[in-house]
Amino acid sequence: MAKVLAINAGSSTLKWKLFSLPEETVIASGMVDRLGLPQSKFVIKKADGEKYTETKDTIDAQEAAAMVLTRLKSDGILAHLSEITGVGHRVVAGGEDFKDSVVITPTTLKQIKDLSEYAPLHNPTQAYYIEVFQQLLPKAVQVAVFDTSLYATMPEANYLYSLPYDYYKQFGARKYGAHGTSHRYVANRTAEILGKDLKDLKLITLHLGSGASITAFDHGQAIDTSMGFTPLAGITMSTRSGDIDASLIPFLMRHLGISDVQDFINILNNKSGLLGISGVSPDMRDLDKAAAEDNHQAELALEIFANRVVKYIGSYIAEMGGLDALVFTAGVGENSVAMRARITKQLGYFGITIDDEKNNVHGQERLISQDGGKVDVLVVPTNEELMIVRDVERLTEKSPI
Repeated sequence: MAKVLAINAGSSTLKWKLFSLPEETVIASGMVDRLGLPQSKFVIKKADGEKYTETKDTIDAQEAAAMVLTRLKSDGILAHLSEITGVGHRVVAGGEDFKDSVVITPTTLKQIKDLSEYAPLHNPTQAYYIEVFQQLLPKAVQVAVFDTSLYATMPEANYLYSLPYDYYKQFGARKYGAHGTSHRYVANRTAEILGKDLKDLKLITLHLGSGASITAFDHGQAIDTSMGFTPLAGITMSTRSGDIDASLIPFLMRHLGISDVQDFINILNNKSGLLGISGVSPDMRDLDKAAAEDNHQAELALEIFANRVVKYIGSYIAEMGGLDALVFTAGVGENSVAMRARITKQLGYFGITIDDEKNNVHGQERLISQDGGKVDVLVVPTNEELMIVRDVERLTEKSPI
């Protein structure tokens, strides 16, 4: 019985799940939050629900990885670390180098580092964790699973910007997308729920969380996505602006007295979106409460969020010439009954209607469209870690782990 560890490393968090294969059973999971910051928090949860939490002054990245493996042994989850035969790592940017997940070699690790320019907050951290787990688990197969690989084969007309073509050829200036692992899982799971082949469906998957993106699948192929060269583009997000007119950047920099463009990019990434519009919070739950108390800017932020989602849905339906299913996932998509209703209310023209009673669900798989509706509408909780583990298993089939 093989055990595979799925690693989802961010700039300040380390999330993980340990799976038993081939059953795909989660036997432990956890996270380290506030890495490198005061009051770092380590959490591990066993399959039986028992949880252990520890708070320390500061936990750095290497200590976090060591704590995960130490607790797996000390809690009796593993008898020996050698039971872990594979480790799958989420990597944000694969550029055009990686059109699929890969077994990590010295060459691929160098490529991941070289692609850091495309994801400066993520690729360096994820490359570091790959090296740490290579040291701690030297006999385990290490696999990189790229967020961008789903979009590497999008139609050229959809991934290119209307810039001089040489900028793409020389510098790789194109749409790369993000959240690909989540969208890939949700699309495949939707096909299973509907009892159909993904290649027979036209789907739009809505990954609506703190970061948010929308992907169109036409007969099994991801043909378009809302995020762009970086995850800043697309719809309004918690703190990211989404699409704006590029001419606003020098205009506002001049009026704000900002000389470094990176300082303004920071505003677009961290001080805009729902937070910037509302002036209240980046969290939709806080905005729902404030809007109920007649806070105009909070209501406006919710309205703009839904508006941008609806615009992308409409454009993708036109692009594909129809739609079979619309799928909500991620934190907001899975849990906000009100936002799902707000979005679908504007889509009746396309035959997208939901049942209010069915829609009253949080974090559970459910078909929420009205009976007899032209388009199936679903809530499908994402499971990036399971997709990562399946890729580890797939890539090691010739040498079973």
